[in-house]
Amino acid sequence: MSLSPAFLDELRARTLLSAIISPSVKLLRAGREWKARCPFHNEKTPSFTINDEKGFYHCFGCGAHGDAIRFLTDARGLPFMDAVKELAGKAGLEVPAPDPQARERAERTASLTDVMAACQKWFAEQLAGVDGADAREYLKNRGIGPATVARFGIGLAPEGRNKLKSALLHLGEDKLVETGMLIKPDPNEFKGGETYDRFRGRLMIPIRDARGRVIAFGGRILGAGEPKYLNSPDTPLFDKGRTLYNLDLASPATRSARRLIVVEGYMDVIALDRAGVAEAVAPNGTAVTEAQLERMWRLDPNPILCFDGDSAGQKAAIRAASRALPLLAPERTLRFVELPAGQDPDDVVRSGGREALESLLAEPEPLVDRLWRHELAAQPLTTPEARAGLRQRLIEHSQAIRDQALSRLYREDWLRRFNELVRPQQQFSPAPRREWKKQGGRFVPPEKRPGDVMKRISRGGIDDEHARALIIGFANFPESLQDHCEQLASLPIAGTPLARLRDKLVDAAVSGEKLDRERLATILRDSGTAPDLERARRTGTMAFSFTRSDTAPERAVRDLGIAIDALMADGEIGAALAAATERLKDGEEDAFEEQLRLHSEREGIKERLASLAGSD
Repeated sequence: MSLSPAFLDELRARTLLSAIISPSVKLLRAGREWKARCPFHNEKTPSFTINDEKGFYHCFGCGAHGDAIRFLTDARGLPFMDAVKELAGKAGLEVPAPDPQARERAERTASLTDVMAACQKWFAEQLAGVDGADAREYLKNRGIGPATVARFGIGLAPEGRNKLKSALLHLGEDKLVETGMLIKPDPNEFKGGETYDRFRGRLMIPIRDARGRVIAFGGRILGAGEPKYLNSPDTPLFDKGRTLYNLDLASPATRSARRLIVVEGYMDVIALDRAGVAEAVAPNGTAVTEAQLERMWRLDPNPILCFDGDSAGQKAAIRAASRALPLLAPERTLRFVELPAGQDPDDVVRSGGREALESLLAEPEPLVDRLWRHELAAQPLTTPEARAGLRQRLIEHSQAIRDQALSRLYREDWLRRFNELVRPQQQFSPAPRREWKKQGGRFVPPEKRPGDVMKRISRGGIDDEHARALIIGFANFPESLQDHCEQLASLPIAGTPLARLRDKLVDAAVSGEKLDRERLATILRDSGTAPDLERARRTGTMAFSFTRSDTAPERAVRDLGIAIDALMADGEIGAALAAATERLKDGEEDAFEEQLRLHSEREGIKERLASLAGSD
């Protein structure tokens, strides 16, 4: 149900915020405001202020901020509509009636939650009864005592196809099917087939919503067999991809602990809770979804993912990191804790207690470091192709981040690490002139085998705008020439002044001198090409970072490398397109598909260059 802004404004105006908060904390008058110890985190000195005139509270310690509705949802865990109804009742306002369809859905939901509550109660009775001896022994062996069983509502689904059905049929067979507690066979496959219990011979762990209402179950098998865990299907109450296990208990615990721990499974959550770490949630047997990430971030902007120390757990962590990338923002990210090989949180707690777990949680790994480490370990960097693959994967990860400023920072960080890795503590060393020779008044690279650089470059040359950008970039940041001298010498630049400038830059690069901006300016002035550079600057070009002399050198050098790599690749694609065209003329059937693929690659290069030019 949607509420109008006018109604909500009227509700806030009629609500005295201090009266709503005072039952929770002791208020002290401070001028026109109230002060208190923050209810959202532990503190000795009051830093929580309440302003009745403006209708909001704010904590200068933990940053909690909001109005009366927000206080009830955050401090007491009420759903939004329940908070509105409570405030409206105190203010003498009538909440607008929902439309008939919304009312019907609400009534249906209430009816189904009653069914689930009855199922949970019945499962708990079975665990405590004669059939529950083996299950109780299993729980005892895992260190799960009666208090924990009661806290989490754990029960037992006994063996038998119709035990729950027989016991709770009075609730309505259709409702038991709708909640997923009974399976109704497909009439097309099983004519006349009767419904039967979904869960049999399993330890039953209730999944509750934010209000603590049972909406689904996770069933763990007690003996051998598969699947090890069986979850309720999606129902009107339960959306697996949008729900977090233990949300009702973790929400208040997160506010006091000021952190959120995300583990893989139900038993991990229970193990952490037994160790005194109540601020833990888990996805419901699935990979972490975008909706679950959003729910986590509502509780904590920096949740810690603490997945199992096996291969599957680490893959799950990387999947979560990749899924989070598009959603990252300056105030929300992920952190990671890698457990000892082969251990899960339950193992850590059993072997070392809470102290062992806290020592791991004390130093979580930032997302930027976790993805770097993952990609670095993906394959040995023993070949240029492997190193190029690492670089490309890092760039693609950074491009997945929608926040442009954050995307740029991630890319800069990763490429800095990459450059330090492949060129550790690089010192200037002159290119050996004996490998170059002077031809036609300029130095040219040594000859390559057929099929190398020159065969890969298209005959048309690069356009003047990109050529000017590269020339200006190398003039602004001559420290880049050492790494890209051969590429620059091989690029077909058609314009005579630009080609002349390019030749002088190459000559300077292979001269054996250590170049900086001032020394290069002297070389160009002495050679008579300085006016060509000034004309190129006045003509204007695309706004790359390296065409501005005041750009941070690290970023300019990086972007300049990306740009010349892209233009070299574009030349290679041009040559390949020409070859594919000739093959098509000869009637080769696969040449057309090759043309389409190459055109697509060329469009990708254009987009990469446009993105680089528009990265500010």
